[in-house]
Amino acid sequence: MSPRRMETKPVIFCLKSLLLLYSFIFWVTGVVLLSVGLWWKFMLGPYMLLISSGPSNGPYILTGTGAFIVLFGLFGCFATCRGRPWMLKMYAVFLSLVFMTELIAGISGFIFRHEIKGTFLTTYSDAVMRYDGRDDRSLAVDGVQRRLQCCGVYNYTSWISSVYFPVSGIPASCCVTFSDCSAAELKNATLAARKVYKQGCYELMTSFIEGNMGIIAGVTFGVAFSQLIGMFLSCCLSRFINANQYEMV
Repeated sequence: MSPRRMETKPVIFCLKSLLLLYSFIFWVTGVVLLSVGLWWKFMLGPYMLLISSGPSNGPYILTGTGAFIVLFGLFGCFATCRGRPWMLKMYAVFLSLVFMTELIAGISGFIFRHEIKGTFLTTYSDAVMRYDGRDDRSLAVDGVQRRLQCCGVYNYTSWISSVYFPVSGIPASCCVTFSDCSAAELKNATLAARKVYKQGCYELMTSFIEGNMGIIAGVTFGVAFSQLIGMFLSCCLSRFINANQYEMV
């Protein structure tokens, strides 16, 4: 055994260990994305009607991306254990595709965040105007008002021009204390002002988006650039394995 080959073997072992650890972390991120996509689809589905005027593809994109990452994370572990250079190169190519996809998605989300806010204002205003207390969008409006403790688009007066107000007044989901709100008070805008939340939901939602956009962008870019580590380890391991096989010959 040549001295150079003896030096190469510990390097290969070290790179394999690091790449296995990275592939496991990569696999975990896939499981997280898959879980978030399913949670978004089944738990947040009604609320998406208030953000988008049509069905959102977001849950399907997250679920599909998560599933692919889970599969290729397992493939990365297999390729590392087998030590096949062509497998490692394929793994590096996949990581580069994931890197580009996440980078484009992160940049697009950051650039178009104002359009997201504008779409929310339009769709939420329309949901308030057409509120009937029974359909999916109306139930989503009730859920937002209860959870965020807000009322209407800008404030409770947004409900006065809705089709629901002449019939039933302001929805009970606006009440600070449900048991303290009577139907008669909710039909009277002056009396209702003392019983309902003062802040509008649009302001709270946009404040949340603006306040967390930096964190979301940072996490997105951090995860994206972590793919570069996997690409580097895969290429280095493939190179050292090829060199080691050449020295054996």
